Parts: sequence; structure tokens; C-alpha cells
Amino acid sequence: MNPISKTLYKFSVSTFALASAFTAAAQAEEADFTLEEIVVTAQKRTQNLQDVPSSVATLGGEKMDILKSGGADIKFMSARVPSLYIETSFGRTFPRFYIRGLGNSDFDLNASQPVSLVYDGVVLENPILKGAPIFDLERVEVLRGPQGTLFGRNTIAGIIKLESRKPTQETEGYVRASYGRFNAVELEAAVGGALVKDKLSYRISGMYQRQDDWVDNSQTAQDGDLEGYVEAAARLQILYTPTEETAILLNGHIRSMDGTATVFRANIIERGTENLVDGFDRFSVSTDGTNEQALDAHGVNMNITHDFGSMTLTSITGYEYGKVFSRGDIDGGYGAAFLGAGNFGPGFIPFPAESAGEIPGLDQWTQEVRLATNDHETINFQIGAFYFHESLTINNYSYNTLGGGSVNGFAVQNQTTEAFALFGNVDVNISEDFKVTAGLRYSDDQKDFTATRTQSPFGAPNVTVTENTKEDNISWDVSGTYTVNEDVNVYGRVARGFRAPSIQGRITFGNTSSVATSETIHSFEVGVKADVMENRGRVNLAAYYYNVNDMQLTAVGGTGNVTELLNADKVKGYGFEADMEFLVTENLATTFGVSYNGTEIQDTNLNIFPGGSGPVVLDPVNGNGTVSLDGNPLPNAPKWVMNFTARYSVPVASGEIFAFTDWAYRSRVNFFLYESVEFSEKNLLEGGLRAGYVHGDNEWQVAAYIRNITNNLSRTGGIDFNNLTGFVNEPRKWGIEAKMNF
Repeated sequence: MNPISKTLYKFSVSTFALASAFTAAAQAEEADFTLEEIVVTAQKRTQNLQDVPSSVATLGGEKMDILKSGGADIKFMSARVPSLYIETSFGRTFPRFYIRGLGNSDFDLNASQPVSLVYDGVVLENPILKGAPIFDLERVEVLRGPQGTLFGRNTIAGIIKLESRKPTQETEGYVRASYGRFNAVELEAAVGGALVKDKLSYRISGMYQRQDDWVDNSQTAQDGDLEGYVEAAARLQILYTPTEETAILLNGHIRSMDGTATVFRANIIERGTENLVDGFDRFSVSTDGTNEQALDAHGVNMNITHDFGSMTLTSITGYEYGKVFSRGDIDGGYGAAFLGAGNFGPGFIPFPAESAGEIPGLDQWTQEVRLATNDHETINFQIGAFYFHESLTINNYSYNTLGGGSVNGFAVQNQTTEAFALFGNVDVNISEDFKVTAGLRYSDDQKDFTATRTQSPFGAPNVTVTENTKEDNISWDVSGTYTVNEDVNVYGRVARGFRAPSIQGRITFGNTSSVATSETIHSFEVGVKADVMENRGRVNLAAYYYNVNDMQLTAVGGTGNVTELLNADKVKGYGFEADMEFLVTENLATTFGVSYNGTEIQDTNLNIFPGGSGPVVLDPVNGNGTVSLDGNPLPNAPKWVMNFTARYSVPVASGEIFAFTDWAYRSRVNFFLYESVEFSEKNLLEGGLRAGYVHGDNEWQVAAYIRNITNNLSRTGGIDFNNLTGFVNEPRKWGIEAKMNF
């Protein structure tokens, strides 16, 4: 058993033992403290988390602030919620989400993902919008499993739902500032209150983050070439309530980021193993290409509600705009083997590769209208309609690294997406203790795609490809909830979801496009939600099984650094999740989460070419050099995810001194559809510590923090097309922080 496994084993055993002891200790102790009710909108209604008949987890409050310390982007949530994993090969602009093993490792700017991100009621479809910064949030909701009835077509895996703090009539706000390693600065502030008493209120919030470059490139004379960034974002919300029945919420937001893309590192893997090469240094690289990245986005949405007494009408109109440019040295090294010995490295570099992706402009319009009853005693329902329009242009560039970085390849993609849906949902209280919920959604989706190459890096002729898809589909779900007693609910849920067809035409290096037909999922879930220890503990458990028919998969990289869409006949998944929270004493609070996610591709005819870097492939090899994917797990789908937090405080005359520790673990992952020795990564365990002083009733606080406290070094991804390229997680970070509430 390796050291990480031993650590995890001891951690798991001690945590479960501690959790068992909590109940006995708490029952023997008289206390007047309890957990606060968690309110969510997972079913587009305000509900107690314990009453929702599906697997939902939340992040918020102090815990969320601590986890994103040190300038972390949205990836800070990875493994901090059971069954959730997040990775990227694009830096801060393009996160890829996986829930219960379902996700998409496609690196193209036109990628479709089965995990949807919904920010303040507006779906953010394109990957560059999903990196939205986390600041001034009320909470994050993670909805696990298909959500195709109320939320849409591309939600077969689940939803990440972000809810901003809304304006109120009360004047209040906060200021938070931190300074840390690598000259990292983070500022965050918000203020809100009344503009006109009982009629008009506002909330304005913003954030600023910066970090110096901390990776040196040996191919330049200066120190500190890569991994720095500057990012800023702001949000203005105006709430107008002309009457007690009507509310109009206007939300305008903007984001700007300038930094470097993910740093690719050539030949960092020892061939025939999954180990880093001897002498690997995460603080240095040797690349001869350009690495830069910039993103700008803004949007506005309007949420109108009108209460008719027995029913409420809601309208949400959203517009989002984004543009991005990201350029990187894909081979991760310098020179090329054909230049002769001493003119290339690190390791063997057969040829240079440098490319960029650009969205010069993305426009997304959404409109949702729904009518819902207001908590009737026996039957409640929602009916609604949804419209989605996206206009997208993508420019793909290839560069002649050895020729001064001039453009030697160019192709442009244009895609227009139109989608329309009608949906309905009904809750029926069969008895005082048993409730049935059922939903139905009709979706119609159409894409028109054109890609044109006007310059080839290989001298190939110009080419134009076109693709058109159009499909309608039905999603549904049925669930039942039984109230065992006032503290325990059990539920069962069956759901069918669908993901619309996807198109891929990254033809800078190839001549053809690919289309993946729509996929459907049937999911079965049972669970129990219990308040324990006289409301000083909460234990939510869920077990699930799903079958995906015609699952869309992406063969990434390979011998030509291209993406190809595939459909697998079937993919099955199964597992469980547990979310637990305990107030052990008035001074000690803990949370614990664990999930197991098993996935398997089932298609005897599904074969792909492995990477051109010559990894040691573990799959059966066919006569034509392809390998079989039948029986493989999905990429970036760790079987185990665990997380643990503990907060201990000591009261003092004017406040409290506290310490907060958090740990997140994920088991082994494969980076690609095929299995190989080199392109998988063993367990990852990262922890953090924060200690400080809180004055009064949280009036202000000061604290010191450490992220990745053990300085864990792990690969988070790889590139397989011409050498054993990889990229790694961030090193240990530390800093100080102050926050004032008013």
C-alpha cells in the first residue's frame, strides 16, 4: 500500500469511527444548538433540501469562502462534493465538469457537455462561459443525475447551479482582501440596500485577483514566464417591487481575464510507468512556443415574477456574450528531432506543435416562461416553455514555431443553435406521508454548422464542410417520497434524459467533420435523507444505476491532435453518494462526503487509434493498429471521491479563535478513452488549513491559510499525440486574509 493509500485508509477509518462516535457523544450531551435548514431551488421551487426527491449537495457560507482561498477558480469544487470532478487543459477559461463519471474531455471551443451550468436561472452553454468566477454567492447547488425535465436537454449527468446573493432593503455588505504566495492579491466586496423604501433595492459586487508568473521557461532570459493572471468581475443587481405581487430583478455582469493557458510539459512521464521523470521540477519548463490567454464576457438577465394568489408567473430573459483567445505550445518542448542532436527537448520531440483557439464573438439568448402553483395542499404543478439561441464563431490557428511563430494554418467554424422546449411538472400528496412527483419535457434542437480551412500547415488544399442536425425528444422523471417520521424521508426516482446531437469540425489538421447522434439516459435512484442527533446532524444517502444509449464520446488528441466524435452503443454507471454534516459540540463542526462511481463502456465494435506518442496500451490491439474500448471506464471518472472538513473554535471575550481544515481525495483516473500505463494518474489527496480570529458577531475577521498543505504533486491531464506530455496541479500556497462585514 503506497503512502497516499495508507493516509487515505487511516483517514477513512478514523472519519467513519468519529462519525459513529458523534451520535453517542451528542445524545449524551444537552445542547440548544442545531443545524440550519438548507434551502434550495433544485426543482425551481424554494424547498428544504431534505424534501427534494433527488441527490443534491450544496456549498455556501464560510466553507465556500475558505475552499476558494488563494484565488481559486471554479475548479475549487472538484472532489469537494461527492461524485463531482472538474478538470481542464485550458487554464481558467474552460472547466470540464463530470458528475457520476459522466462528462466530456473535448478541448474544442465547440464542445458539448452533459453537465449544465445554470447561473442565476440562466443556462451557460458554451464552455468559455462555464468558467464564471465565484463571488458574492448565496450558495452552489450540485444536482446529481438527469435533470432533463425542468432544466433541459444537455443535463443527463446533472447541473451545477449558482445563486447570487440578491438585493434586499437592508443596507449591508462586506469587504474581503488577501495576500499570498506568488504575490497573489485577491479583493472582493459587495454592498446593497434600499434606493426607494419598499420599492427599489440594489446590490453591487465585484472581485479582483492577480498572481505573478511562477514557472520559469529555460528558453527565455527572464524569470517567471508562466502561470500568472489578472482577473476582474463585477455584478450589479436592481430589484424593483412596484407592488407586493410583482418583482422585477435586473442582473448585469461582466468578466475580464488575462493570463496564460495551461502549461504543457513535454516528456514528464517515465515511459512504461505512470511516474514523473527523475528530477521533475514543477517550477520550470523548456518550451519555444507562445503561451497566452485572454477572455472577456458580459451579460444581462431579467427575472420577472408576478403572484396571482394561487399561482405565480415567472419570466427569465438572458443574454450572454463572450470572446476568448488561447494560444499554447502543444508539444510542451523546444525544437524538433530533425534539427539534430542538442536542438530539441526535453526528451524526444519529433516535430513542433503550436496552436490557438479563438472565439471572436459568442452570442447566447435564452427565454423561459413558467407558471407554478403556490404550495397548494394536495396538488402543485408547473408548466413552462424555454427558448435557446446561440451564434458562435471559432477561429483555429496553427503556428510555425521554428519560423518565428508565423501563422501556417487557419480554419474557421460557424455554428448556429436553435432549441425550443415545453415542460411540465406535478406534485401530488397522495397522503400525509407520501408524495409523488412527475415531469415531462418536449425538446426540439437544431444546429447548422460550417467549417472552412483557408490555410493548411501541411500544404493541403482548402476545404469546406457543412453539417446540419435536427432532432426532437422527450425527457421525463417520476419520483416518490415517503416520510418515515419528522426527521427521515426516503425516496425513489426514475428519470430519462437526452443530449442533443453534437458536431465537431476542427479541420485545421484534418479534412472531415464528425457528428455524434443524440444520446439518452435511463437513471434509477433511491435515497434517504435524515436529520439526526436532535437536528445536530444531517445524513443524506443515495444509490443509483444508469444506462446511456448511444453515448457521445470524444476521441481526443491521438496521432493528429484532432477531436473525433463517437457514439458508444451503451455505457452503464452505478454507485452511491453520502453527504453528512455534524455539530459535535458547540465548538466543533464537521462535514464528510463520499461517493463511488463505477462506469463501463459496452460496445464490442468501438475502436480508436491510441496516441502517437507510443504509450504502453492496456487495451486489446486490432490488426489495423486500433484498440478496443469495450469494457473501459469513462475518462476522468474517478471511482472514489471523499471530502472532509472540521471547524474548531475557542470563545474569547470579544469573539473567537478558530481553525478550519479541509481534505479532498479522488482515486485513479484515465485521461483518455483508451487505457494506457502512462496516461493515467494515481490517487490525489489535497488538504487545506485556515486559522484566525473572528471579532464579535462576525463583524470582522483575520486569518492565515494554506492550500495544498502537503504540496501534493500530481498530473491532472496529458497530451498523447507526439510525446508524453502532461500538466500538473498547483503547488502549496499560503497567505493572509481579512474580511469585514457591515
